[in-house]
Amino acid sequence: MIELTKTESENLIDVKNLVKYYPVKGGLFKRVVAQVKAVDNISFSIRKGETLGLVGESGCGKTTVGHTMLGLLPHTSGSVIYNNTNVFDLNAAESKLMRRYMQIVFQDPYASLDPRLPIGDSIAEGLKIHKIGNNQERYEMVLEALRDVGLEEYHAMRYPHEFSGGQRQRIGIARALVMKPKFIVLDEPVSALDVSIQAQVLNILRDLQRNFGLTYLFVAHNLAVVEHISDRVAVMYLGKIVELADRKELFNRPVHPYTNALMSAIPIPDPKLKRERTILQGDVPSPLNPPKGCRFHPRCPFAKPECSASEPELREVIPNHFVACHYAEDFIK
Repeated sequence: MIELTKTESENLIDVKNLVKYYPVKGGLFKRVVAQVKAVDNISFSIRKGETLGLVGESGCGKTTVGHTMLGLLPHTSGSVIYNNTNVFDLNAAESKLMRRYMQIVFQDPYASLDPRLPIGDSIAEGLKIHKIGNNQERYEMVLEALRDVGLEEYHAMRYPHEFSGGQRQRIGIARALVMKPKFIVLDEPVSALDVSIQAQVLNILRDLQRNFGLTYLFVAHNLAVVEHISDRVAVMYLGKIVELADRKELFNRPVHPYTNALMSAIPIPDPKLKRERTILQGDVPSPLNPPKGCRFHPRCPFAKPECSASEPELREVIPNHFVACHYAEDFIK
C-alpha cells in the first residue's frame, strides 16, 4: 500500500523524466505515423509548502504537465513521486486513495460544475466517493470549506449559474479543499477573472496555503500573477523547461533568451518608464515536429551553429538557478 506518512525529504513532489506524447494516426489502417510531443522529458521538484509557478506561451505543455501528474491524462513515460511513492505505479484502489491528497482547480470553474446540482452537493461529491463521514458530517465539512474561501453557508443551496465568475472559482477551490489535500494543481485559476477579483482569489490561495500547509503547482501565462504568488518559477517552451529559479532571482536576473523575451512583455505601471522590448521573430514551431537541437533556436536572436546541432541540458549556471542554454554564461548579468 502507499505510504502517506511524513518523510524526511523536503520535497513533496519529484517529477522525473516526464513524457507525454499524443499519437497521430493515419493511413488505411490508422497506424501511428507521428507523435505530438506535448511534454518531452522534463524533471523538477516541489518542496513541501511552496508554490512552483509554471509559465510559458499557450501550447507549451504546461497544463498537460499538471493533468498528467495527477493521472487525468495517461503518461507516456517517466515518474511522479509523491512522498516517496510513484503515483504511476499504483493500482486502482491505491490511485483512488491518492486522489484525496492530490487535487486540482480547473481554469473554467463553470464548465467543471454540474449545472443541475446545488454547489453544496458538488463540493460534497468527493467526500461521498471516498465515503468520508455521514451526511451530517459531510454537510459540516462543506460549510467549513465555503467559509474558508470567503463564501456564506447559504450559498450551499444555490446553483452555479447564480454566482459570478470569481465566486465560481472560489467554489472550485472549496471543492478541492474539502478533501484536505496536501498538493493542489492550480490550472490558470485566475486567467478568466477581472484584475480586482484576481487579487482576491490569489490572496485566498495564499491564506489557505499558510493555514493548511498546502503545496501548489501554479500554472499560468500571466507573469505578474506568477511573481505575486510563486516561491520558485519554471519557464516552459515547446514541451521543455528552459529555466528554473527562485522567483526573485528569475525576475531580477533572467538568463535564457526566451525568459528575457517574456519578461520584456510585462507592462510597467508607470507611463514615464519604458522597457526595452524583445520581439521574437516567427511562430512557435509545431510540437508534432519540433526543431532539432535547442527548440528555441529558430526564434533566438543569439543562436549559433551548436544550437541547432545539439540539445542543451538544464544545468545549474548560478546557485539554484538552472538554464537550458549552451551559452547561458554569456547572458548572466
